[in-house]
Parts: sequence; C-alpha cells; structure tokens
Amino acid sequence: MPGHQIILTLISGAIVGFSLGLLGGGGSILAVPLLMYFVGVKDAHEVIGTSALAVSLNAYFNLIPHWRQGHVRWGPAILFAIPGVLGAIIGSDLGKLVNGKDLLFLFAILMFVVAGLMIRRERANQTRQMVLETVEATSAAHVAEVPLKKRVLPVAVTGFAVGALSGFFGIGGGFLIVPGLIFSTGMSIIQAIGSSLFAVGTFGLTTAVNYALSGWVSAALAGEFILGGILGGLGGALLATRLSRQKSLLNYLFAGVIFLMALYMIDKNLSVLHLHP
Repeated sequence: MPGHQIILTLISGAIVGFSLGLLGGGGSILAVPLLMYFVGVKDAHEVIGTSALAVSLNAYFNLIPHWRQGHVRWGPAILFAIPGVLGAIIGSDLGKLVNGKDLLFLFAILMFVVAGLMIRRERANQTRQMVLETVEATSAAHVAEVPLKKRVLPVAVTGFAVGALSGFFGIGGGFLIVPGLIFSTGMSIIQAIGSSLFAVGTFGLTTAVNYALSGWVSAALAGEFILGGILGGLGGALLATRLSRQKSLLNYLFAGVIFLMALYMIDKNLSVLHLHP
C-alpha cells in the first residue's frame, strides 16, 4: 500500500476511534465511506469486511478505559450481545449476497436515517438535560419494578435485530444500542455508552469472521485502521466522562458530517436506480 494511503487509513481510524470512545457509537458508520472514498479501497465487500474487523477491535480497546472507570454493566451488555451474534451471522450472510453498489446505496440511505435520528434527538437542546434526567430516572424506576425474566426477552430481541443490521452493513450499531440499553435497563447514559462497546465489538467481530471466510478482509488495512483508532479512542474515552451531558453541539455536527457523506455516496451509486449518466 502506498505511503499516502497508509496515512489516510491512520487518519480514518483515528476519526472512528475518537467517536467510538466519546459517543459509544456512530463512528462505525463512518468507517465504510472513509475507507471507500477517502482511503480509496475499491471493493465494497472488502471495505465492509475490513471495517467490521477494525471497528470491532477498536470498540474492544475503547471498552477498557470505560470498564476501568466503572461505566460498563456486564450483565445487560452480554445479554444484548449473545442473540446479536446470531443476528450478525444472518445479516452478514445476506450482505455478502448483495451487489456492491446496491449495498453502498442502501448504506447511504441508512446514513440519512442515522443523521435524522441524531438531529431529532438534539432538536430540543435547551431542555435536553432535564428530559434525559427524567428518562433515566423513570426508566430505572420502571425497570426496578419489572422482574429480570420479563426484561430478558425485549433486550434479547433488540440485540438480535441490531446484530442483524450490524452484520448486513458491517457497522457496530452503537447508535441503536445506547438508547436501547437506557430504556430496557434504566442505566445512565455514560453506562450505556461504555456497555454498548462490548456489543459493538462482538457484532463487528462476528461480521468480520464471516467476511474473512469469503476472502473479503485485508489484515494489513485493518491493522493500520486499528492503530489510528487506538490513538483516537484514547482521546475520546478521556473526554467521555467530562462531556457526557454536554454533547448536543457535537451530535449536531456529527449528524451533519454523516448527512454530507450520505449525499456523496448516493451520488456515487445512483446507477443503482439507472438515473446516473
């Protein structure tokens, strides 16, 4: 790989690692367009398989500082991840059957959805803190009244669904896991961010192994991406506690980046709709 591509891969990994460490999700959805259009990898399936491996190991690495700071609740995290592995296997099997351009077009649509959800969540910025505190307190009180056996099914079903989505697109799914953990277990936002990284890593690793069996994972590319992700993840994790309740502007900016990348990917893959000259 040329020297400039190595540098671009390191930068891409740092961007993804930083956002994973800070937000517990979202960064993985940037891995595919960064590798495809910033680094210049040509094969869509190789990009998805390689990014899944890189995001997985980055997530596991970023999990460590969150665990040391007491931000990980292992019970709900494992309960969420186990059925998600089955979902990731099924999703990645389906993803490998889809044409590369079709897959990238669908990925761009998913990015629009993610950006929209992030903007919608932050729209009431002035009252956001009060609302989140109320949601967390109400959710925790509600979950405390519900027997553990009744909590298992909704958490497991959600884990399976997110795992399938993660496997199909090669993403971590942290943007879905974090709110899912909050509302199903009553944990705080910072705990949900830390706990989500276990599922992000597990789903990504499952997807990567499945793609590697088909020869669609580049170990060298993943290694460079992971190295950048480690450096970026350290910075993100250090800021996560300090900014856990002050991320409104950051989320708006991040949603804007996702939206612009989605527009670019739509333009690059319009031939799927037979509209591109």
